[in-house]
Amino acid sequence: MEQLTSNVVVQPVDKAKIRGIWRVALILAIVTAIEYAFAFAMDAGMLRTVIFIGLTIVKAWFIVSEFMHLGHEVKGLIYSIILPMMFIIWLIVALVNLEGGAIKEARGVVDVDQPATEHAGGEEH
Repeated sequence: MEQLTSNVVVQPVDKAKIRGIWRVALILAIVTAIEYAFAFAMDAGMLRTVIFIGLTIVKAWFIVSEFMHLGHEVKGLIYSIILPMMFIIWLIVALVNLEGGAIKEARGVVDVDQPATEHAGGEEH
């Protein structure tokens, strides 16, 4: 039988790259822990939603910057990828809002305020 040879060369460990990966993983874990803390400590509402969106953007930035190597590119390339993505996300949100309003209107759904707990005239029943 013929002897198979491999041209795979084992590279020495680059400790700086490994430290960088662990640093990013630690940052992502800390941001995720902060998200969980807000999820269980705050009542649902607009503030919690804004905090979640902000922290999600921070995590996405770290992932794209480090693991997709976009943070080490020239600014022109970064802007050519990020700006169109931001406009597409804005378009999706605007269309969902517009179409959602049209569907509510077509179905005749009306937003109604909750009735007051006090009776008019101050009578007790």
